[in-house]
Amino acid sequence: MAKQYTFAQFKSKYPDDEACLNAILLRKYGKEFACPSCGVVPAKLHRISGRRAFACQDCGHHVYPCAGTVFEHSSTSLTLWFHAMYLMTATRNGVAAKELQRQLGVTYKCAWRIGHQLRVLMAARAKAENPGPMSGHIEIDETYVGSRHKGKRDRGAEGKTIVFGMLKRTGAIKARIVPDVKRKTLRPLIAANVEAGSVISSDEFISYKKLAEMGYTHGVCNHAAEQYVVGIYHVNGVEGFRSHLKRGIVSTHASVSPQHLRKYVDEFSYRYNHRHEPAEMFKRMLSQITKTKTTSS
Repeated sequence: MAKQYTFAQFKSKYPDDEACLNAILLRKYGKEFACPSCGVVPAKLHRISGRRAFACQDCGHHVYPCAGTVFEHSSTSLTLWFHAMYLMTATRNGVAAKELQRQLGVTYKCAWRIGHQLRVLMAARAKAENPGPMSGHIEIDETYVGSRHKGKRDRGAEGKTIVFGMLKRTGAIKARIVPDVKRKTLRPLIAANVEAGSVISSDEFISYKKLAEMGYTHGVCNHAAEQYVVGIYHVNGVEGFRSHLKRGIVSTHASVSPQHLRKYVDEFSYRYNHRHEPAEMFKRMLSQITKTKTTSS
């Protein structure tokens, strides 16, 4: 059974802004922080009243832990930011902006921005954990997200956005927004993210043909003929992510705009990669806050 990180545990560790700011300071500078002004190691810092800042006891140099993070330029309390981080990582399908608004007691505009900035952290963390090309056995598949207009691939796909997924068997997912499902679009993406010599499972879609020419061992399941598993070849894992993504968007957000879909794809990729360790999701996101600068929403 996966270890849980309860709300009681969260509140006991981050009860107020002081605790949250100290957590940011620790992750940004570590325990052996050297004052950039006088060079004392470890620097003895004292909190400056009324600011998210500390002062060096020896020289008075000011240190701002939130500078260059998603918290910079935000007047929202750190306690609310951390609460939002907990909600985003404790729920299976994410949190809608309206729910953040109700839980945090902030405006919808504020809740919407917090949600999107935390998705930036999730995307950065997922990229940091899986930086290079994947190897081993990789499942690939494409799906359409958007309008309810039914159809397969190019036919009936008006108003939908295409998401292409690459899943390492028993490993992590990498998902990307693509403009189309043509061979000239997908093959370079596969080459950039899957090492030559790897095993690839796919369905019978024409754009996946001749992957062997690129140095892959390629196995195909013909879904049109109701063939879903051929020996070691299947795409059940990446299709599971596809279902997770679509159910999460419909159940939590109802719909998302193509303009922001990439952020939700990154969010659900992060969730899928850590589905067996929910207690670690908050900690991993927290470790990313001092490595990812604020972005415009």
